[in-house]
Parts: sequence; C-alpha cells; structure tokens
Amino acid sequence: MSKHSPSPYVVVLAGSASLAIAMGVGRFAFTPILPMMLHDGVLDLSRAGGLATANYVGYLVGALAAMAVPRRWDHTFVIRLTLVATVLLTALMSAPYADAWVALRFLAGVASAVGFVFTSGWCLAQLSGTGSSIGSAIFTGPGAGIAASGLAASGMTLLGLSGSTAWLVFSALSAIISAIIWKTFGNNSSPSDAYSVGTSTRASGRVPKSEMPLFAIAYGLAGFGYIITATYLPVIAKNTIPGSPLLTVFWPLFGLAAVAGSLLAARVRHTADVRLHLVVAYLLQAVGVALSVVWHGAPSLAFSSILVGLPFTAISFFAMNEVRRIRSTHHARYMGLLTAVFAIGQIMGPPAVGAIMARVADVDAGFDLALAIASIALVVGAGVYVVMIQMFPGERSSTKVVKAARHP
Repeated sequence: MSKHSPSPYVVVLAGSASLAIAMGVGRFAFTPILPMMLHDGVLDLSRAGGLATANYVGYLVGALAAMAVPRRWDHTFVIRLTLVATVLLTALMSAPYADAWVALRFLAGVASAVGFVFTSGWCLAQLSGTGSSIGSAIFTGPGAGIAASGLAASGMTLLGLSGSTAWLVFSALSAIISAIIWKTFGNNSSPSDAYSVGTSTRASGRVPKSEMPLFAIAYGLAGFGYIITATYLPVIAKNTIPGSPLLTVFWPLFGLAAVAGSLLAARVRHTADVRLHLVVAYLLQAVGVALSVVWHGAPSLAFSSILVGLPFTAISFFAMNEVRRIRSTHHARYMGLLTAVFAIGQIMGPPAVGAIMARVADVDAGFDLALAIASIALVVGAGVYVVMIQMFPGERSSTKVVKAARHP
C-alpha cells in the first residue's frame, strides 16, 4: 500500500458501506419493501417475481460486464459510478410507472454486480501486504445493508408509509453514505491493483482445467439455494404467522446474522482448506432453509433467518479468497465469472417459485416445496466441494505433509 493510500480501517469501512449500498439496497431493498407494495395494491406475487428475476438477470449481466472491463480503467471510478447509479435507480422506483420498474430493477442488478466485484477486488488489493486480518469485515456490508433496510422498512410500515416513500428514503440514505465514503475511492491506486492482489499457492504449478468449472457450479448452487428465502422471507412470514407483531423482524435478523457470519469468517484458521469452510457454510444454510419447511411458526422463522444469514456473506468471502488461491492472475475476471454463475443460480429461484405456485392449490405448500428443493441444492453444492477436495488436494495440506516428512 502506498503512502497515499487510506488506512486498512478506512478501506474496510468504505468497502463495507459500498457493499451495503450495492447489495443491501441495490439488490435486497426490494425484499422488505415488497410487502408494502403488495399492501399498496401496485404488485401481486407474480409481478413481484418478475421484478426479482429482472434484478437477478441484471446481476448476471453486471458480472459479465465486470469481467470485460479493461484493466486500464480506474477501478475506483467504476465503484463511484455504481454508487451514483444505485442512488438514482432506487429513487426512480418511487415513480408510479409500473412498466418501467422491470428495467429499473434490471439496471440496479447490473450496478450491484459491478459494485460487488470491483469493491471487493479494490479493497482486497488495498489490504494485501498490510498484514491486516480484517479483510472479511468488508463483507459485513451486505448484511448491514439488509439489516438497516429491514429495520427502516419495519418503521415505515408501522407509520403506514407507502412503498414509493420507502424507495425514496432508501435512495436518500444511500446518497448520504455515498457522500461520506466518496473521498476514500480516490485515485490512490493503479487500475491493475484489483488484478494483482495476493499470490497464488499454485503459481509454480499447473492448475487443473476442470477445477474452476466445478468451483463455479458449486458456487452457482449457493445462489439458487439461498435466493428463495432471501426474496420471499417477509412474504413467507406473513403467510405463516399472519397478523403477528414479529412479521418485520426476520429480514433484519437475516442481515444481522450475515454481519456476524462475516466477522466470524475472519477468525477461522487460515491453515485449513477453505473448501472445508465452504462445505460447513453450505450445510448450515441448507439446514436453515429446510427448517422453515419442517417446522412452521415464529421460532422456526427466526432460527431459519439466522442459519441462512450466518453463511450468506461468509460464503462470498471464502469463495473470493479461493479464487485468489487457484488463479494467480486476473482475480477480478474470475471473481466476475463466479459472480455470474451465482447470478444464474439466483435467476432460477423466482421462476421456480412461480412454476410451483401454478401447480399447487396452497401457497404455503408451494413455498415448502420450493424451499425443500433449495435446501437439496445446497447439500449438492457442499458435495461438489467434497469431490474437489479429493480430486485437487490443497497446497497447504501438501506443504504440511512435506514438512512432516522432512521433520519427523
């Protein structure tokens, strides 16, 4: 890090705030606002699924765009651009032009993906070589954004405010936070920094061609596995415990759990195979998704929110660091690849719910079936990592074996 670069703590705070805007607002503000829009009569579940899908398709396009951004571009400029875009697109959702909402949610998804890839890459690049162990703290941003948006939406619901007002409030909050962190994303790093972060433990060896595709498949299954809960949690709660005063607490609880999971991820052993952490995270999330199927009621929704939320951003942190391990160059490009496959998994969620709802008479039974399929997808994803561990032993494990052989 150069003498003109911000301190690690400033980088973490700015990165976390940027991700809170890109993900907590650009991606997931729709989730707590959805019950308000349903109440306002401007949406039904079918159209809501269409808006969610548009956002996830945009996220895919944004991830692909992030892979194509030239290395000579100033990456902090891209981050700033996504902040401005998110503020404007969020504000425009308050306009009473329903025909434009699909396009707005699509563009918000594009901005979210680009913001996630470049904020993550830039922050990890800035923290590389500083000796700081707080890198995972930047991934508290999405959870913090989700929790804050959920609490804000709860307050606005109690005040009887409309969904359009909620969009304006979230836009204003995003603008204020963007102004606070704006200076941090200055011209203090070279455009290629996001690609040169870290070193690969396989730099001296040949990387198996089949490893990255398997990794991408496993990561894509995570996208499908959590997205039904992340999209419909407030609606599921409303159907499960109608009229309960606890209806608005589950989404903020999901976000707070995600923050806690990011902080816990910083404390895991760096000598262990990251894929083992991913296996545990997937299985934990699978249990959380399945819990709301086998046990209905407020306690199950609370435990489900916590168990699905805890690994939410930790999975991204582990995956992005694993990319740095198995690809010694072009990290942002491969981060974009994983983000794109993750987006494909997400895109499949709302249409799957829509297809199931069209074939069942009871909404609760439809959500139960969709959640059961999502839970199975997470278990399969964990299984893919187990296969990868067997097929491609980690360098750290091999190093330990060599050292043990030399020093019995």
